[in-house]
Amino acid sequence: MFTGLVQALGQVETAGPTQLKIDVGEPKAGLLQDLALGDSVAVDGVCLTVESQGTQGFIATVSPETVDRTCLGQRSKTKMPVNLEPSLRVGGKMGGHFVTGHVDGVGMLQGVVSRATAWEMTFGPVPDLWGLWEEAIAPYLVNKGSIAVNGISLTIARCDRHSFTVAVIPHTYTQTNLAHLTPGSWVNLEGDILGKYVEKFLSSGRGEAPLSLDFLTEHGYR
Repeated sequence: MFTGLVQALGQVETAGPTQLKIDVGEPKAGLLQDLALGDSVAVDGVCLTVESQGTQGFIATVSPETVDRTCLGQRSKTKMPVNLEPSLRVGGKMGGHFVTGHVDGVGMLQGVVSRATAWEMTFGPVPDLWGLWEEAIAPYLVNKGSIAVNGISLTIARCDRHSFTVAVIPHTYTQTNLAHLTPGSWVNLEGDILGKYVEKFLSSGRGEAPLSLDFLTEHGYR
């Protein structure tokens, strides 16, 4: 479990057919000192397990599902920095929202508008992956709700089924890889886990009648 608060940037390299090497480097050695074999680290929002460590990074194995559903494979080719966050410790600060590290799918940056105190960034579906967006991303877009973009906990300022916009403060913009994105860049997206459970609960059967808004209205809930 993570919070969506990025602690360092790293670089991804291919270390084998199914392995990635994440280079953190000396300036962020503090993150490495706290890692141990078997620990979980969110790499651009993808939960990976530390399998071996070096002086400047670690190696993790990625499954075919992870490669297919995320853009980690692209990161190893483009050399764009990745966001890193160690897992939440018991008693740790919960400054973002609950992020599982299980990416739902990818999206694409459509545009960026610089405001006086923030950057407004709009994301939408990758053209060839509209079906994945419609199934796994769009249902969890809620105005003022939470979403993880490349593992960063952000609040949706406005949205519809085709896109969403977030307002990014200067600290988040400069300390994460959001500043490296350009229109057309792919990002990993994870919807709010609480919204997924609510959807599951509302669509599940309760006796003979499913729990729905019509059902609740019929039984006196307003």
